[in-house]
This record gives sequence, C-alpha cells and structure tokens, in this order.
Amino acid sequence: MSLVKAIHHITVCVGGAQEDIDFQTQIFGQRLIKQTVLFDGRYAHYHLYYANANAEPGSVYTTFPYRRVQGKQGSGQIQSTAYTVPKDSLKFWSEHLGRHKVKHGGIQERFGQKFIRFDHPSGIQLEVLEDNADKRKPWTTEEVTSDVATRGFHGPVLSVREIPETERFFVDALGFRKTGQEGPYHRFEIGEGGANKTVTLLHEPDRPAGSWIFGAGTAHHLALEVENDEKLAEQKGVYDELGYTDASEIKDRMYFHSVYCRCPGGILVECAATVPAGFAVDEPADALGTSLLLPPWFESRRAEIQAMLEPIEVPESNFPSGAKKIPVNAPAPAKAAASAAEQSSGGASGGASGGAQPSRRTSAVFIGGDKPKK
Repeated sequence: MSLVKAIHHITVCVGGAQEDIDFQTQIFGQRLIKQTVLFDGRYAHYHLYYANANAEPGSVYTTFPYRRVQGKQGSGQIQSTAYTVPKDSLKFWSEHLGRHKVKHGGIQERFGQKFIRFDHPSGIQLEVLEDNADKRKPWTTEEVTSDVATRGFHGPVLSVREIPETERFFVDALGFRKTGQEGPYHRFEIGEGGANKTVTLLHEPDRPAGSWIFGAGTAHHLALEVENDEKLAEQKGVYDELGYTDASEIKDRMYFHSVYCRCPGGILVECAATVPAGFAVDEPADALGTSLLLPPWFESRRAEIQAMLEPIEVPESNFPSGAKKIPVNAPAPAKAAASAAEQSSGGASGGASGGAQPSRRTSAVFIGGDKPKK
C-alpha cells in the first residue's frame, strides 16, 4: 500500500515578488496564504504560498521570487502545473487571459480532458483543465468567479528524456500506477486517481536538460503528501531499501516536514507531512497571508532580513472579509511563535522517525537580497 496520499504542493522560482503577487492574485485568482522567506542559503528571498479557499494541501503553489539568478528550462523539470476548473469554463479563461495579454496556447486536449496552457510572467507554465468531479472550494475574485475558478491541482506535467526509470521510481518507490499513454504523455495515478492524484510524464528525448538550481523561470520541485512523521520516516526507508540513497534527512519546513529525493529523470520530488496546525501554526486560519512571517529562529533578525527584501503590496481583496492586515515589519506574537516552534519540530506528533527531530537551519549569515547579478 502506498504511503503517498496525493499531491501536497508544487514549488517554482519566479521573477519579481510584486509581479508574482499581482499575477497570481489578480489574474489567476489564487489566494495568497503565506508570506515567509526561503529557509536555506545566504540570500534573503521571499517564499510565497498560494492556494484555494480552504488553503488545502493539493492546491498550494509556492514561489521563490529569484531574480538574482536566471534558471534554464528543459527536461528533468516540471514543465507545467495543471489546475482543475469546471466544465465549459475554458471559453472564459481564453478570453480572460487574452484580455490581460497573457500568452496561451488555446484549447487543447489530453487524455480526454480539455485544457489551456499559459505563461506566468517569469515563463513558468500553468494550465487550467476541465474536471467537473473536483468539488474543492475555490477562491474567487471580482474577475474570477466560482463558476470558473480553480479548485486545486489536477497534477504536474514532468518533462523527461527517458520514461522507464522515472516510471520505476513513481511506481515502486511512491506507489503510483500507470493508467494511460497518449503519444508522448504517460499518465500515473495514486489511490482513486483524478484531481490531485495524477502525475503526467512527457517524453521529450531530444530536449536538453534544464537547471537544478534556484533560478528564475524554472520549477523547483513536486511535493507529495504523506500522513504523518512516522510515515515520512517510513518513506525514507523505502528509498534506502530500493537504493535511492540520495534522499535527504527529514527537514523542518515549519508548516510540514519533508524528505527530498531526486528521481532518475531529474525532477526533485519531496514527500511532506503537514504539522498538526498546518498553515495556521503561526497565524490564525482566518488571517492567512496577511503579514510577513519568519520562523522563530530568525525572528530576532526581522529588521535585517526585511531590509533585504523587495517591498511588496498585497491587494486587500486577497484577504478574507474582516481579516486585519498586519504591518510587514511586525513580529509574530510570542505565543504564536512558541506554538509554531513546538509544532513544527514534531512536538504534537511525536517527532519524525520515532522521536528524532527534523533538521533545521537555525543560523545564517545573510549577505544580500534578491537583486539580479550584474
């Protein structure tokens, strides 16, 4: 039986932070649910989270604004991320994207489902795909109403030069099953399949490899959901048993704990176990995304980090009715910070691997922010 339940989140590197916020919230109709920072590296970068109305795993698209380095698109990467939308809504999306001068490829079809692929300003590709079976609650805006809004992920399209070894990884290590092939597309599903439980491999044998770094305009990783820390440790054991020994240690990502493993086709795959309070671990559920949040171990350096970040403005329309926007330089309440530190370290679920604490990078020498290299 598979330890993987569904898709958890997808993470990409974009260009400017404000450009990303404007596109995601005003054009694509996503809800900004978290403003925080990249926990790794010597440069201060935002880490922004977008999701559906209920901020559910499986709808969470996270972005690193990373103008400092330009990435290279290619094989061994997520080529596009498909979101579900209601049947007969693609006419709206075609007109809506055209009105906002967003480049798109028109209505296409894959495995009997119609979709439109379009470009984020950074060059990242997204899709809206018709699926009436998805009943998750959408976030809506003035322009993107509930009858056409996205529900969450259908799944990513992964570009690979060869299929067999990547197929082996998804089937043997993660528990997916192959459910179809259509030309260069190979479909894999977990559990009952369908929305949020589908991964598609795109066979592109002649496409040069893309970069594996943090770099603007490239996808960084696919994250899959496991139930808890114990299952996460068990998944790491599956990797070791099968010989995928480049799997990382279990890492503390504040809102979830993670193990990373690069699959044979080159795509970085994370398995993630959400902490008990999830995205509400450090701010109220009805106020998600209203302030810049730092992990407790970086809170004392807020002014230093803030000075390195691009100033941003989040549209008031992004916030739930009645939510109060908190100033970006305000520290997290002490009680919330303490709770976040306890829960993200596994205090509420027994910790990873029978009591072992997930690893954290709690100290850093920040040497700059997100400014393009000259």
